[in-house]
Amino acid sequence: MSASIPKAAPRDLLHTRRVEVHGYKRHDGNYDIEGILIDVKSTPFENMDRGLVKPGDPIHEMWIRLTVDIELRVLDVEARNIWGPYNICGDIVPNFKRLIGLSIARGWRKKVNESLGGIQGCTHMVELLGPIATTAFQTTYHDRLRWNKELAVKEERPALINSCHAYASDSIVVKKRHPKYYTGPDA
Repeated sequence: MSASIPKAAPRDLLHTRRVEVHGYKRHDGNYDIEGILIDVKSTPFENMDRGLVKPGDPIHEMWIRLTVDIELRVLDVEARNIWGPYNICGDIVPNFKRLIGLSIARGWRKKVNESLGGIQGCTHMVELLGPIATTAFQTTYHDRLRWNKELAVKEERPALINSCHAYASDSIVVKKRHPKYYTGPDA
């Protein structure tokens, strides 16, 4: 397996987006999932509200923290728009409290888009909720397995099956980890 993608044609860097997400277990037993999205340009440009934006200065800097329980139900949301392209960008931040009570489960994206899509939210902040949701799942995975021993005993079909290529019901991964649900040719 190659360690990186092949060398690119000669080029100039114009834009960098950095998305970083961290998952924490709180001392009260819940979890904080914090994400940041930062966009910077490599060349200066004039902005309607901010004037000259210099190379390396964020055009976007947005933070979101979801506090979730073991069932991935959103208990609280903190959101900040530190830098946006327009002064009014941060005005929408209070709407992110609409996520409280939702669960990061099947239908999450649809519910997020219903609550925060279009003019009800910020495209970049809503986009950040994707990696935050994935990180919430990863952060709580082992605790949820221990917590939900009844599900493990029943051996219900794991939600990961058919969620990606590696967990296709006919894959070698499912054959080894969840043979009861393997559907390959030698099943």
